Amino acid sequence: MPDAPRDKPLPVVTDENRPFWEGCRQGKLLLQYCDQCHRHQFYPRLYCMQCGSDKVRWVEASGRGVIYSYTIIHQNKAPEFVHDTPYNVAVVQLEEGPRLMCNIVDAPLNELRVDLPVTVVFDAVSDSISLPRFRLLK
Repeated sequence: MPDAPRDKPLPVVTDENRPFWEGCRQGKLLLQYCDQCHRHQFYPRLYCMQCGSDKVRWVEASGRGVIYSYTIIHQNKAPEFVHDTPYNVAVVQLEEGPRLMCNIVDAPLNELRVDLPVTVVFDAVSDSISLPRFRLLK
């Protein structure tokens, strides 16, 4: 018999990623943008991963993208997730370029396909954390 479900682990908020999580809590998907090479990046860093510049700032992203890859999880013995199966884990390619790992919500698992257009939605999982998830565009 599986263990009773436990609270799911939450992201650790640091000084470096705090603007991202505050944006999510406000319903905004924020990415870092380099003023030197004019590229967006994710995950948060103190410098641009393309050119090494420290001229990065936070900007609001469109929240639109496409499914780049996904998998369906049918077994997960971790007590936090054992009762959630089956579920999906996806990588979304944002219009701005970066990719985010996430879940696709409100879609039958058998309808997921690579290159389907998606848009961000936010799931308030605690008082301080809202997770970005994505929904298929219809």
